[in-house]
Amino acid sequence: MIPDDLIEQVREAADLVGIIGEHVELKRTGSDYRGPCPFHGGTHRNFAVVPRKGMFYCFVCHEAGDVFTFFMKKLGMDYPTAVREVARRVGITIPERGPTGPDPHEPLFQAVATAADWFARQLREAPDADVARQYLASRHVTMETAALQGLGFAPRGPAFLDAMKGLGLRDEVLLQAGLLVKREDGTPAPRFRGRLLFPIHDLRARAVGFGGRILGEGEPKYLNSPDTPIFHKGKLLYNLHVAKHAMRKAERAILVEGYFDVLRLTLAGCEEVVAPLGTGLTGEQAELVKRHAPQVILLYDSDDAGLRATFRAGDELLRHSLRVGVATLPEGEDPDTLVRKGGAAALDAVLKQAIDLLERKIQILERKGFFGTLAGRRRALDRLIPTIRAASDPMTRELYVSRTAEVAGIRKETLQEEISELGQIAPAVQTSVSAQLSQVGMGPNRERTALLLMLHSTEWKTRVLEKLDAENFTFEPYRVVFEALAEGRQDRLDEIPARVLESLQEEGLRDQTPDALLEWVDNSFAADRNTRQIKLLDRNITLAADPEEKARLTLQKQALTNERNAKRATWKILETARRKGAPGT
Repeated sequence: MIPDDLIEQVREAADLVGIIGEHVELKRTGSDYRGPCPFHGGTHRNFAVVPRKGMFYCFVCHEAGDVFTFFMKKLGMDYPTAVREVARRVGITIPERGPTGPDPHEPLFQAVATAADWFARQLREAPDADVARQYLASRHVTMETAALQGLGFAPRGPAFLDAMKGLGLRDEVLLQAGLLVKREDGTPAPRFRGRLLFPIHDLRARAVGFGGRILGEGEPKYLNSPDTPIFHKGKLLYNLHVAKHAMRKAERAILVEGYFDVLRLTLAGCEEVVAPLGTGLTGEQAELVKRHAPQVILLYDSDDAGLRATFRAGDELLRHSLRVGVATLPEGEDPDTLVRKGGAAALDAVLKQAIDLLERKIQILERKGFFGTLAGRRRALDRLIPTIRAASDPMTRELYVSRTAEVAGIRKETLQEEISELGQIAPAVQTSVSAQLSQVGMGPNRERTALLLMLHSTEWKTRVLEKLDAENFTFEPYRVVFEALAEGRQDRLDEIPARVLESLQEEGLRDQTPDALLEWVDNSFAADRNTRQIKLLDRNITLAADPEEKARLTLQKQALTNERNAKRATWKILETARRKGAPGT
């Protein structure tokens, strides 16, 4: 098999217009080129070549693809031969590695490609796709745009299954490709029904899965293909196969939350835009971004859920040494509505005002008055420290420490010791799936108890959210579950958090009193924070040479001690009771 990075080198070096121009008389139309279609033999200029996206498309027969696809469809080559032919033309040598046999996953790629073509045709032609066409029109997406993006429609009923059988695709292949599911009685059924479909591509621009938005009533709102041998939602980014070229040129990526956000921004001329596939940003996705750009601007919704997702994604990007900025949308807007109302100018204005991730956190905390009291500053630090610790670039971390110490009114040395001690208390447990799962029973009991309370009822979830934030959770699987429950997105959890959630749902509160458990959780988190800070102040008091500095630190220590001791009696009683029978013990 030809390595992916070599295929990308060949694709980027190819002159798509020049190669297709050998077979079609092309004329420039704006930034694209048009000519008669070489596939269906038309005479009108319905065939478009789009260099910035590296693709061609016919608006009549709907043939589409990249430079390799053109050779395959026009000259009957298979994929490796097409890659070698383009490589020969651009002067890149592909080493001969001897016979390796066919790709064992080729039937899956073919199944998804066939399904994508069929879904796209349904969107264009099927009478029952009128609901999808009307929905696109309501969001100001033309059918020409939908065709260029490869959007499709999955009807309800057996039509998909019948069509695939008619094309000779076996149920076993369709099941393995994630296109079918098995009913309780073991019979196959289409996975996607009554949904507008967005095809998802790998870096070779091959369709490997779909994201489907429900039309009308139904849950979930968005449904992705399941993980398959060719599709791993935590390892792909929507639109990256197109955006990667623009990302390298612009030296940045714009990260948004959803498929429509990507679609709207690309129509506004912002081509370096990508999105996760319905889940929080993963380390693999952050690494993908890093391969193509050194900087990321996060353009998520500005509501509470959007901010949580913003900071979660930002911390993940910082762990991979990327520079991270946050663009703030006007109240009530998302990227889609912003561009629909204000066009490219509104988008440019928002992107130009992007500020650093940590600075955005500080801005929000200042507006909420966190830095006005000693207790508020402590809570603010709890929210800022995870971002400092996430910064793997030494210079960025140093700048973050200095800025946080300045705004919180504490010594840099105190903050650095706190960060170091937290690193020892909560080491990352992310080496493998089995390693993380083996730690679940060892995760902090107060964090697990907080999640059990959230699962107990909507009322108790609300009460927990009033007291805790994601930054309170040191154990990664618990933090991810907390965020999913807070945002109502638990159906989109990846493997490890999903299994953790399942375990918690089975566990329940075991007849424990929710009020007492919540009080214990709240006091336990508060006491732990205060105890750590008191220990650090003790060290700094001992080292302080200036009497005024020693007196100031002593006053801080006394205030924290009083705050902790005010709850100590209740905390100790509840701690003893919890050890005798609370969940997870």
